[in-house]
Amino acid sequence: MTVHLRQIALVAERLEPVLQDFEAVFGLARCFIDPGVAVFGLENTLLPVGRNFFEVVAPVKPDTAAGRYLERRSGNGGYMVITQTPTLEALEAVRARAANSGVRVAWESARRGWTLIQLHPGDLKTTFLDVEWDENGDLAGPWPPAGGTGWEDKVRQDLVIDFTGVELQADDPVAAARLWSAVTGAPMEVSSGDPVVQLNNASLRFVAPSDGRGPGLSAVDLTVRDLAEVVRRARARGLAASSDRVEICGVRFHLRQA
Repeated sequence: MTVHLRQIALVAERLEPVLQDFEAVFGLARCFIDPGVAVFGLENTLLPVGRNFFEVVAPVKPDTAAGRYLERRSGNGGYMVITQTPTLEALEAVRARAANSGVRVAWESARRGWTLIQLHPGDLKTTFLDVEWDENGDLAGPWPPAGGTGWEDKVRQDLVIDFTGVELQADDPVAAARLWSAVTGAPMEVSSGDPVVQLNNASLRFVAPSDGRGPGLSAVDLTVRDLAEVVRRARARGLAASSDRVEICGVRFHLRQA
């Protein structure tokens, strides 16, 4: 059963500085602002990376879920793993497996040709898992959270080609990986000593908390065309960087040369 990592959401206290970092360091372009997130007291912007997306959200009102998340994790950081299924039946199978595993649906929406569920981060022991289906069923095509179409000419891959994995911190990484495997229906394996759940196009790697911030989305794996240039750009902006890693919005980006 195919569950495809289509979008990674980060949460920031302020939107604009993070967007500027994504543009300057990774060479990405903004493609869509969703006015619909205002109902949650948020503003957002999406940036395509290949045929997938980064999203940055920021609270614009007090007492929002995103604001509480910022407080709990002591600042900017990863927020959601957002996935796509090719069929509505596949999404409903995830819902059923989540229920069987004791994982609640925190929020859901069903519109004509587009259904999504967001699974509770506390129940998942790490972060939100969002699962979406749209009537096109194209894992590299139209994407409703980015307005459907119209984003294609904003794809910039001169520096960053795509994301290939997400690191999730959990107090019990093995138990969390087994849970995510059970919910997604994706296989779990061990790679370099860490439990990994392999989605259609990317891996979810589960590790013990190492940054003092507790469970959550802590890192993203990126394939890049020019690793040294990405690091140079990050350092020029005063961001934390090493020979193969940069940090933006409280998230570590592990870089792999294409």
